[in-house]
This record gives sequence, C-alpha cells and structure tokens, in this order.
Amino acid sequence: MGALAALNPFFWKYRGRLALGILFVFLTNAFSVFAPVVIGEGINVLQEAYTRFLSPLDEGADPAEVFDGSALETPPSLAFIGRMTGFHLGDTPAPDSREALIRFVAFIAGLQALLYMLTYLLKGVFSFMTRQTIIVMSRFIEYDLKQSIYDQYQRLPVSFYKQNATGDLMNRISEDVSKVRMYLGPAVMYGLTLVTMMLLTVGVMLRIDPILTLWSLAPLPFMSYGVYKVSSRIHRKSDAVQSQQSLLSAKVQQDFAGIRVLAAHRREQRAFERFRMAADEYKFRTLDLVKVDAMFMPIIVMLVGLSTILTIYVGGLRVFSGALQLGHIFQFVFYVNLLTWPFASVGWVTSLVQKAAASQARINAFLDVEPEIANRASAPHPIQGRITFKGVGLDYPDSGIRALSGVDFDLQPGQTLAVIGRTGSGKSTLAQLVARLYDVSEGSIEIDGIPIQDVHLSSLREAIGYVPQDVFLFSDTIAENIAFGVDTASREAIEQAARDADVHDNIADFPKGYETLLGERGVNLSGGQKQRVSIARAILRKPRILIFDDCLSAVDTETEAVILGNLKRIMKGRTAIIVSHRVTTVRDADLILVLDEGRVVERGTHATLMEAAGLYAELNRTQQPPSEEAA
Repeated sequence: MGALAALNPFFWKYRGRLALGILFVFLTNAFSVFAPVVIGEGINVLQEAYTRFLSPLDEGADPAEVFDGSALETPPSLAFIGRMTGFHLGDTPAPDSREALIRFVAFIAGLQALLYMLTYLLKGVFSFMTRQTIIVMSRFIEYDLKQSIYDQYQRLPVSFYKQNATGDLMNRISEDVSKVRMYLGPAVMYGLTLVTMMLLTVGVMLRIDPILTLWSLAPLPFMSYGVYKVSSRIHRKSDAVQSQQSLLSAKVQQDFAGIRVLAAHRREQRAFERFRMAADEYKFRTLDLVKVDAMFMPIIVMLVGLSTILTIYVGGLRVFSGALQLGHIFQFVFYVNLLTWPFASVGWVTSLVQKAAASQARINAFLDVEPEIANRASAPHPIQGRITFKGVGLDYPDSGIRALSGVDFDLQPGQTLAVIGRTGSGKSTLAQLVARLYDVSEGSIEIDGIPIQDVHLSSLREAIGYVPQDVFLFSDTIAENIAFGVDTASREAIEQAARDADVHDNIADFPKGYETLLGERGVNLSGGQKQRVSIARAILRKPRILIFDDCLSAVDTETEAVILGNLKRIMKGRTAIIVSHRVTTVRDADLILVLDEGRVVERGTHATLMEAAGLYAELNRTQQPPSEEAA
C-alpha cells in the first residue's frame, strides 16, 4: 500500500464524493441486513400461529380453549413502523376462529412482503447512488492522474526519451492508470462494502445468538489466512506481467514506426518471430497470474458452504433446545450467504490492490523524476535575440559522451550564425543548446546578457522558431501542421509561409490542397516536402530567433537557392542559426563556425575561411561538382 499513498491527495480533493459514497455504502448494506430480519420475523409469526393455534386444533383441542383471547405477537419491524406511523397492529383483536387467524396471518405476511420489497427497492436506490459517487470519483481521479502524467511527459528533457521506450511510456498512461482506477473505484467500493457488511451483519448475528454466530463464522479465519498467503504472490506476478506488457508495447510501437524498413529488408518474418516470443512470454506470465487468482474463489465458496452447513446443523440443535426460533436459522442462512460476495470479493479486491500497487509504483517512479531543465524565472519577458556562448561544453546526460568543448561566440540580434562540420561534430547539439533542450556541462550561455537558466523557459521557446533535423509531422491536415506553432492563423498567412518555404505549389497539386490529411509522421510526403512544411511552420510563428538544423538536406540545389533567397528576407532583423553540412547553405552567414569533434576549429566569414585553406575550404572543394572542380 506504500505506493498507493501517492493517491491520497486525490481522495482529499474529492472528499465530498467519497464521504457521500461511504454513507451510501452504509445505507445499502443496512437495508441488505434488514431484509433477512423481515424474512425471519415472518417465519416466526407462521411458526407461532401453527404452534399455538393450528396444531392444537388439528389434534382435536377445544376451539374455545385455543382461541383464549390472546393475540399473536406483532413482528418487531412492523411494530416499529407502526409506532413511527401511528398504525398500531397490536390493537388488532385476537383471532377467535381458524378463518380469522388465517386472515390475520395473511395480512401480516402481506405487510412483511411489502416491507421486504420496499427494503430492496431502497437498497437498489442507494446502491445506484454508491456507484454515482465512488465510481464517478474514480473516473475523475483517473482523468487527473492522466493529466499529471501527460504534464510530466512535457516537462521531462530530451535525454529522458532517449533512455525510455515509447511503448513503455504509453503503457504507463494507459494500462497502469487503468489498473490504478480499478483500485480507486471497485476496490474501494467493495472494500467499504466488506467492512460495513461485516460490522452490521455480525452485530445482528451476535445480538440474536452469540454461540451460533461463532460457529457460523468459524471458517472465516482460514479464508483470511489463504488471502494473506496468496496476495504476496499476486503482487510479484502482477509486476512481472506489467513489465512484460511494457516490453511488448515497445516492441510493437518500434515495428510499426519502422514498417517500411522491415518491408524493404524483407524482415517481416523475423519481426513476427520476435513478437511471438515476447507475446508468448507475456501469455505465460499472465496465465501464471491467472492460476494464482483462480485459487481464491474455490477456497471462498467451499468455506462459505461449510459455514452454511454449520449454521443449519448448530442452529437446528439450538431450536430444539428452545434457545432459538426457527426464523432465526433462516436469518443466519441469509446472513451467511449475504457475506458470500463480500468475502468472495476479498480475493478479487486484494488482487486489484496488488495490481494497482505495482502499477502505481511504476507511475510514481516516473512522476518522481525531477526535470533537468527547470524554469527558474518567475515571469515571462521579451527576447531581443542576442546569443552568447562562453566556453560551452556538454556531456550527453544519457550516454556521457562528450559532444561539445570550449565553444565561444557572440551573436548580435539580427545576425546570422552558420555552423558547419562533418557528421557527428556537434552541430545539432549546439542548436539544441540554444533552445535549452539540454543544459551545458561547463561554461555558460547567455540570452540578451542573461544566463539562459534565468530566462523564462516559455519566453525563450516562444521566441524561437526551430526546424529540427528529424522532421516530425502530425497525422493532421497540411494546414494544421503548418499552423501548429501558433494559436490562430489565417489561410493567407499559412499559404504565404508555404510560399516562402517553396512548398506551396506542391501542396496545391494535391486533390485536397491544404486540407490533405497526412499519414503518421507525414508518410505521404517526400523528405524534401516534409522539410519545407517544417520550415513553413517555423516561419509562420515570426520568431525573434530562427534555428534551421540541416533542414535543407533533402532538397535539390535549385530549391535550396529559392528557399535561401526567401529566408534572407524573412531573417532580416532576426537572429538566425543555420546548421548544415553544405557550404552553399552557409556561405552568406555573418559568422561561420567550423566544428570538428565538438570543438571550433575555424571561424569567420566565407571569404576568410576560404583564404585560410583549412577544413572549411576542404569541405567546399569536396562538395563542388566535378566539372567546376576541374575548371
């Protein structure tokens, strides 16, 4: 239960519904316990009528002696209602003939039947209200818990997602939360039912006959022992099932995301075999858990049946000895069977609690992760666009690999910085540091002269238009993908951004134009089209800082020239960082940094770097067409 303590604030939040639910549970069980009383009292009236009147008459007794003016005892439940309503059944004249006795008994039986029906009607009403409070409360908490998890998803840094599989994260917000909800709703409701039913039922049974109560409840301690022994095994096996399900979800998600690669390499059969092996392991673990769960019900049913047998046998002896009336045996049988479901639910509720504890422990481990990228500023403020790196170094938190070392530059608002270098030289990492997707390991970054950690995180990212190297498009229309970064955008603004990114004509060629629905990750667009849609998305925001992370790698040189020409106009007055492996993309920048193994090996303009005849000049030479190089 330690892991489930994290849910206590949610119970407090909905304490009103929970309190009403507890009240309705009590009333539901109170009427359940009262119903057998009505049955028992009715049987006692019949027994008294037969013993005092009908049996002597059948044996030939004088009717005058049998009908001596004494009346039948009014059932206590009807007498109580009579006192409450002013209708006193005790004032009814004593029967003076067999016919009068039968009419009176039939009248009493009819009232008892109506009272029994009314009792179950009220029980049904309060049972409905119980579900409308406790079960609805569990749905509200489920909603809040998913909101908390989703909020945590967005607060965690990029390094977290590199260390955790997407399928496992999805499993926590779906399967794990569903299992926790079963504890919040059904487990709480049936747990309260068990406690209140036990207190009410056992209280009534002890009041009737303590000896018969002890015999009737004697098998129940053995049931508790069985629950105790099995619950620990359920916890371990439930945890194993959840872990395997996360692995299975991650495997399926990965295969679906890479389905084109699987098909291109004809590895479908191998992927299927790996899936089958993971699914088989999940099946074996689930069946192992089911076997343990299956032990509960037979044990409970057997022990409840034993309680019924003991009730009838011992109760019969008590009736013969005159210590009990016949109706009390019927009451006890009803009570033993009334306790069947609460005690049968012990195993189920215990299983739900154990599964929820295992799931909540996984959720807690995730929610307790403190985001490395914390917002220290108290209020948003405008960003002008000056970016300063001072001896910046970075070790990737997930792998410990050194990505950058000793990077220095000072970029004024409105200037363009280009970063170029070989693959793996740290170009994209530098761009991600400006957006504060990582925090530096050494040195410092300043935005407008303020340490980046002290800049309001929302203000910083609101001021940045970021086009990542790995373009991600949502399964939505092209128009919605372009307008993703803004709250509202007119169709004219969307189309102008697409024109600036040189993708408008491509979009217009689709039958539905901007309303074309994209597949997962924009699968129905080419690589170049996806990059240009992503550029249009960044342009539409009109940010103070534009970051283009190798976003023209999938377009031809002619399209690149058109886009760069448009970007010169768009970037005017804005700070821009262009990351690329192409010299043609970066040659017009105000400052070019050449990175190699995370270090700045050259810096300057295109002209000065060409004169230096270093790595930049070598990259330029290798990227020239053969005819130009020969010339």
